[in-house]
Amino acid sequence: MRIIAGIDLGGTAVNYTFINEREEFLIEGLCEHPARSKEGPTVCLQQIADGLAIAAAKAGVQLSDVVSAGLDTPGPASATGVFSARGSTNFVHSDWSGFDIRFGLEAKLGIPVTYLNDGNAGALWGHFSIFGASATATSISAIIGTGLGGGVIVEGRVVTGRKGFGGELGHVLIPYQSIAGIEGIRPECNCGRTGDLESLCSLTAIEKTILPYFLAKNPGHELNRAGDKAAKLVRGMAERGDSLCCEIFRVQAHALGLFFDEMVNTFDPDALIVGGGAIETGAEFQAWFVDEIRAGMPGQRVEQADIPIVIMPNGDTAGARGAAIEALKIARR
Repeated sequence: MRIIAGIDLGGTAVNYTFINEREEFLIEGLCEHPARSKEGPTVCLQQIADGLAIAAAKAGVQLSDVVSAGLDTPGPASATGVFSARGSTNFVHSDWSGFDIRFGLEAKLGIPVTYLNDGNAGALWGHFSIFGASATATSISAIIGTGLGGGVIVEGRVVTGRKGFGGELGHVLIPYQSIAGIEGIRPECNCGRTGDLESLCSLTAIEKTILPYFLAKNPGHELNRAGDKAAKLVRGMAERGDSLCCEIFRVQAHALGLFFDEMVNTFDPDALIVGGGAIETGAEFQAWFVDEIRAGMPGQRVEQADIPIVIMPNGDTAGARGAAIEALKIARR
């Protein structure tokens, strides 16, 4: 049976998985290897190849059975894997500027390689987890991390756009002024926009905007004494029922609700998917968060009110799995 590899390349680690033609993943959980991306393409690509051999041994796979690979990375990069000439936060070595990483890895491994950015790869995994690789359904995924990633899958295909920037969902503007309880807040994103989804729905948003806003109104709260660690404590405290931290997550959920409403009226999707470290919590908290997303959505048409909101499973392996799924789909054509 032919085997497809999935390779999720980050700034410091690369995660691997394998999928067979029965759409079965052969590695559960993370299978990581140091990325060495800061040392430039030559070192990094060799490191990816070395790690792939180690991962294959772990999965009980012969490298000769691996017929293609899917790769995903953070951007900015084109739809075909050419990094921006301005470089990237994760790929700071000067040789990465304008580098075609898909072509480079294909030459190194000697097999066909497909490319997705990490948000789109995660979105494809979320889509697959509901519909499988062959379905022609449409889904929208929002992945909440340091920023807000995600992607749009239309009739089973990743929407990449003209130059690879399709599905940059974090930078879609939302009518945040309609969210109750944050009157006077001014959420600014690192991209320069005010009031996009990422400016309210990300760890950065908690740190820069939402937590300071609520702490100023609650000077006696213990997080006023937590210093630089405060933002990272919010999720755990919310899960334990702290009212201020739950209010922060309510704001994020309602921001997502406004965004999903825009997506419903644009795509009429089969599913809305939420993933990322922010909601890697217990099932009870996840259910509450989904309910709050729904509460933050304006009233839907009866025909659209039943679109499910689903928590993405296996979030830490989403990139590698999505990359593998993309390569599997291409291999089947």
